[in-house]
Amino acid sequence: MKRKVTKAIFPVAGLGTRFLPATKSVPKEIMTLVDRPLIQYAIDEARAAGIEDFIFVTSRGKSALEDYFDLAPDLEAALESSGKTDLLRLLRTTNMESGAIAYLRQHKPLGLGHAVSCAAKLIGDEPFAVILPDDVIAADTPCLQQMVEAYAETGGAMVAAMQVTPEKTSSYGVLDIASEDGPIVRVKGMVEKPAPGTAPSNLAVIGRYILTPRVLQNFEKITKGAGGEIQLTDAIAHELTEGRDVFGYQFSGERYDCGSKAGFLQATVAFALGRDELRDELAAYLRQLDLPAT
Repeated sequence: MKRKVTKAIFPVAGLGTRFLPATKSVPKEIMTLVDRPLIQYAIDEARAAGIEDFIFVTSRGKSALEDYFDLAPDLEAALESSGKTDLLRLLRTTNMESGAIAYLRQHKPLGLGHAVSCAAKLIGDEPFAVILPDDVIAADTPCLQQMVEAYAETGGAMVAAMQVTPEKTSSYGVLDIASEDGPIVRVKGMVEKPAPGTAPSNLAVIGRYILTPRVLQNFEKITKGAGGEIQLTDAIAHELTEGRDVFGYQFSGERYDCGSKAGFLQATVAFALGRDELRDELAAYLRQLDLPAT
């Protein structure tokens, strides 16, 4: 019997150097996409998928991230006394119950795999999800929910995957595909950031995972990978050497790389155009822009 996925790890220890100087004092994860921070999109997606326990792997300087999910009694009282009930209701959606979130420190920037392994003691023997807040996915059915439903049928380890152009494969973990059944592919190999022209496919791994606790044990069996870091992709690929199943799930939705400035701006425009109260004014502005030819 496959166990329900109720725990999720959010690796949020990165310095956000691509967004300096903003990230000198503001964690990248609470930079706002329209009017919600990136981490809120990730939390909402996790909740929709049935996640109940939220594990944040942080680093020094991330206290504002912790404060965001805390109660704000003075602000709530001010909104209530002024009759701003809609804003009060919206504010309360950001609150997390005591004990729902655990915070761990990653003391050294040793890679995504190392960040995930820091949470091993809180995962125990349960399957778990990993969500990278940089990857924001617009979908009718949230991406992780799609994956949880598929995982209930497949078990094993599962990674979210999408098609990328051949010239971009060197920026991702890439799947070597054994077979394909609709959106689910059976994986026979994984390569982290393959050299140009060597990728086994153009199906790239993006920031959503459902993993078994065995993957955490694999970190003891692998060495540093691409970039001299401990790669999560390598720990997942080790499952294949042990004869266990790994699947890729080709999700339905639009993914935005909010870890880059261009991706963040693209997401801002797309999400704003999706809002009834913003669409017309923003669309009119974009139409009047005299953009230079490329």
